[in-house]
Amino acid sequence: MERVRKRALVSGRVQGVFFRATCDRVASSEGVECRATNLDDGRVEVLLEGAPDAVNRVIEWCHEGPPHAHVTGVEVTDA
Repeated sequence: MERVRKRALVSGRVQGVFFRATCDRVASSEGVECRATNLDDGRVEVLLEGAPDAVNRVIEWCHEGPPHAHVTGVEVTDA
């Protein structure tokens, strides 16, 4: 099974709104390994590893985030 690793830097109001915890749950439901970390500059770094389609679905979710988040940008690179 093919696996990919991606790093997403998520900007906006993404700290203090359960972004990391919700991202972990979304990734788990897709069978994707996830580590989400708050950065000092206010962004959240999301490291994902799993099947390409599943990782892409989690990245799409990152563009929306949980209900109280306001995502203004998502930068994705290979990790």
